[in-house]
Amino acid sequence: MNNIALGRYLPLNSVVDKMDPRAKILIMLLLMIAIFIPAGFWGYLLIFAFIWIALKLSKLTIGFALRSMKPMLFMMVFLLVINVFAIKTGVLLVQWGWFSIYSDAISQTVYIIVRLMLMVIITTILTATTKPLDLTLGIEKLLKPFEVIGVPAHIIAMMISIALRFIPTLIEETQRIMNAQASRGVDLENGTLKEKIMAVLALIVPLFVSAFDRADQLANAMEARGYDPQRERTRYKVLQMTGIDYAGLAAAAAVLAGCIVLALVR
Repeated sequence: MNNIALGRYLPLNSVVDKMDPRAKILIMLLLMIAIFIPAGFWGYLLIFAFIWIALKLSKLTIGFALRSMKPMLFMMVFLLVINVFAIKTGVLLVQWGWFSIYSDAISQTVYIIVRLMLMVIITTILTATTKPLDLTLGIEKLLKPFEVIGVPAHIIAMMISIALRFIPTLIEETQRIMNAQASRGVDLENGTLKEKIMAVLALIVPLFVSAFDRADQLANAMEARGYDPQRERTRYKVLQMTGIDYAGLAAAAAVLAGCIVLALVR
């Protein structure tokens, strides 16, 4: 559990911790938009500089943020393999019989991985510096204006909050099941392809059963406490934007504007 970064809240009492959750969510959305703008190397450097400052203000380390990338390693390797076989443009780097690797395959993979890494780190900063209840309240407040067109703001906010909260729980449950299966002789690393598939199935089935069981327990607990998503709700904590919130939003907007300018002048 100590190695899990994504979805884990750390009460470090930092400057970012004290920011309004609405401001942090909007900052994340602005940076996500900036990531998908083709601004090149300097654009990504600008985004990374903002993230580095945010990590310092959050009292988080680069190592903590990078640990959130561990669940994505398989996806990165998979993307590399797919691009190597699918992209045959650019400079020929390796030629071994029928197998060949071109420069565009590598550059495209690096491009996707950098985007993915920035998005995961931004999300990690948000979840590490925001309490789940504050995150729910912030999302609900931001979606409140859309209720006039039938958007269930509170229900959506609650679902997102529960999903983020249970990311570390499911990862911990996966590790526990893997240890239990290994103690019973299941080998998840060695063996033929068929044996590996059977080993993964032996992991996935109890994981899904455990996840549904936890969901059922959570639903029963919420019903026992009289939770009704359709009722009008009052809040003990009232959100209030401060100067640091507006400064963060201005900085994120400046990063987005900078990426747009860099994309136009390329």
